[in-house]
Amino acid sequence: MPEEGVPLTAKDSLLTTDEVLRLAGLFVREGVRKIRLTGGEPTVRKDLTDIVAALKRIPSLESVGITTNGLMLTRQLVGLQRAGLDGLNISLDTLKAAKYERITRRKGWERVIAGIDLAIQLGYKPKVNCVLMKGFNDDELCDFVEMTRDRCVDIRFIEYMPFTGNRWDTSEMVPFREALATIRERYPDFTALDNGPNDTAKAFHVPGFRGQLGFISSMTEHFCGGCNRLRITADGNLKVCLFGNTEVSLRDALRSGCSEDDLRCLISAAVKRKKKQHAG
Repeated sequence: MPEEGVPLTAKDSLLTTDEVLRLAGLFVREGVRKIRLTGGEPTVRKDLTDIVAALKRIPSLESVGITTNGLMLTRQLVGLQRAGLDGLNISLDTLKAAKYERITRRKGWERVIAGIDLAIQLGYKPKVNCVLMKGFNDDELCDFVEMTRDRCVDIRFIEYMPFTGNRWDTSEMVPFREALATIRERYPDFTALDNGPNDTAKAFHVPGFRGQLGFISSMTEHFCGGCNRLRITADGNLKVCLFGNTEVSLRDALRSGCSEDDLRCLISAAVKRKKKQHAG
């Protein structure tokens, strides 16, 4: 969280429940099989459980997941599971409470850990997303590996990426190969697992540990050639690349009375403009 905070989007600028479901239905009819609700923070939406339940009723949609900061899981996860939630990603950059408070500017580390453990108890294999930052949490690499010893969890280390506002500095990035070497100094049998053609993470595990780990090497070994993801922001903008600045407002198209055929053409044109890698 930046020191100056972040500007909040007006409620009437956000996609309504009906708009979310209309767009989801369109994308599924066009072949999308997995939808993940991210944010912002999806658990602040009072209609999240209703959205998940409605998405699960869409024919041909195979998976509905969320990405969350984990603070509300102990309150909401049971209801979300009943609604049909298939999986969840939890953002957690440190296993030390003091560091957590420093980077998020709030308490709640214990609640996040409790949410992860609840997810495991409910039968999920949660993915924990950890952005590696040199001088902040690179000393915790092996602590995260140890987290997989007795927990059925998938830790994913993400290379620090140049988004606006995070004062991008390449000296803060921990490259995938460097992190891998650090882990193998302590765990020589740290073994690579098979990956699918569209997987963003390179998967590994320590034999005998219940969980596994992965590396999302967006900067040093990008996966643009196999990327099959589209993103829609909370206020309805379509992004064909996370690194790109170009957005197409599907919300405005919906609210102007755009037909499904016109929406399909709008989306298709945006996808065709997608650059070969990292927004060009």
